[in-house]
Amino acid sequence: MTAHVIADDAEALAVAAALADEFRAGACARDVERRLPHAELDRLSASGLLAVTVPADHGGADVGATTLAEIFRLLGTADGSLAQIPQSHFAYVNVLRRQGTEEQRKFFFAELLAGRRFGNAQSEAGTRHVQDIRTRLTPRADGSYVLDGVKHYSTGALFADWIPVLARAEDDALHVAYVPRDAAGVTVVDDWDGLGQRTTASGTVRLDGVEVPADRVLPHHLTFEGPQLHGAVAQLLHAAIDAGIARGALAEAAEFVRTKSRPWFESGLESAAEDPLLIQRFGELAVQVRAAEALLREAARTVEAARAELTDDSAAEASIAVAAAKVQAANAAVEVASALFEVSGTRSALNSLNLHRHWRDARTHTLHDPTRWKIQHIGRYVLNGTRPPRHGLL
Repeated sequence: MTAHVIADDAEALAVAAALADEFRAGACARDVERRLPHAELDRLSASGLLAVTVPADHGGADVGATTLAEIFRLLGTADGSLAQIPQSHFAYVNVLRRQGTEEQRKFFFAELLAGRRFGNAQSEAGTRHVQDIRTRLTPRADGSYVLDGVKHYSTGALFADWIPVLARAEDDALHVAYVPRDAAGVTVVDDWDGLGQRTTASGTVRLDGVEVPADRVLPHHLTFEGPQLHGAVAQLLHAAIDAGIARGALAEAAEFVRTKSRPWFESGLESAAEDPLLIQRFGELAVQVRAAEALLREAARTVEAARAELTDDSAAEASIAVAAAKVQAANAAVEVASALFEVSGTRSALNSLNLHRHWRDARTHTLHDPTRWKIQHIGRYVLNGTRPPRHGLL
């Protein structure tokens, strides 16, 4: 595969906007048919967007958090499934940036610039909680490892060239093994049947005696031993997806009311779009979306400021800012996608129109991690100055 190399933030945003317009056209049909977006992901790879966080000294654009969040927001306005697929890709690029050796970074950054994709094999089912990881990396005498385990909700794995696998090594500490998608012992099962985000292929990855060279394993546990932005950046992208879904749902609702809705007979108006009660509701929904977008931008700027001078305090500020953005974006996505039917009327509930895909995507994606815990961390920080914990979900 050959891929374009994006030069800077401005080009990255222009490419993302163009691709969002392209992907929007087929989003409804892909969802209805559960047609997996292989061609669209190839377009994403070829565009160079998946390599925009590669450091400049390795040939990348090294875009800022504000640009990266806007890329995801734009994609989210078009297709809430497609936007989700590369989220883990960028999270595991960040692992390489922080914990990779120079040789590891050199190899994988070249792969990214060539358009290669990372998936993920992170979550497990049936364990005590989301951080109870039981997949194992067993060391061998030559320094390599054997990888065994079963992963679920593995968004992007089916489309990936490399699957980063979260596993515990002999010291029980978390590591990430970067495994080729076609490696012996790797099986990716397309068994995702979520009510929303239907085309993310967030299925099962089985790892049975997979041989992993030592230079494909990174000590992820070290990421959380000092001030870090790993969780903040990962959550920033989730917030951007929610903000995008909210904006996309609002735009589709407005188009439907302008072009397809009939006015309520008691209004005495010729057009539904002139109804002052509908105008009021659209104004309320627009405020919710704008608030989500504003908090998203603020959070991204706070992440960039922390990256420039990373301390415990600046990392905490970044995590709290992102948590606030995530809470607002999640609420806006669910509320606006639901209110779409309220403002559009009975016809909008027709299954054939598939307008419910926005709500299904919002409801599914916002279950990724509970906003109630983010509010707890925000409250503790504001009231008692308690810094949020260091983990990948905050």
